[in-house]
Amino acid sequence: MSYIPASEMEILFSKEQIAERVREIGKQISADYAGQSIVLIGVLKGAAIFLADLARAIAVDATFDYVAVSSYGKGTRSSGAVKLIKDIDNPIEGKNVIIVEDILDTGLTLSFLHKLMLQHRPKSLRIATCLDKPARRIASIDADYVCFSIPNHFVIGYGMDFAEHYRNVDDIRLMPPDLPE
Repeated sequence: MSYIPASEMEILFSKEQIAERVREIGKQISADYAGQSIVLIGVLKGAAIFLADLARAIAVDATFDYVAVSSYGKGTRSSGAVKLIKDIDNPIEGKNVIIVEDILDTGLTLSFLHKLMLQHRPKSLRIATCLDKPARRIASIDADYVCFSIPNHFVIGYGMDFAEHYRNVDDIRLMPPDLPE
């Protein structure tokens, strides 16, 4: 992969826009779960930054857990096969659970995780995603909380990567379409 500096990529959402939407989603989750506790389950690695910011924007009692899955490998297209790499560490039976994901794309990963988490019998199960890309949806699944809906573009930054690069970029940028995979 030839590295292109993120500063040369077009900004889709600035860090200020992201922060504002995360605060709004946090307020909505706080209202929806007023007086209750929630478990935020972050999907590693991409959702780590979003989960951290979202958790600070939520006013109700929240604990964290993490899962790791793989469906992309090193390219820009999902392989279509979802593999669980790390399961949750703590029981979620009878608890309010929100799966926190960086991007809802084909829906294969979140559909897989949604079914997996339902097997643990949570009290409630919802999905929060930073980005929703409905044009690529294959599996029939929607998020309950969405920061931004985007067209079919590959993006980097704010935890989202290309071959593990660019996760630390603080805004969300459009990846040039002509990069080799």
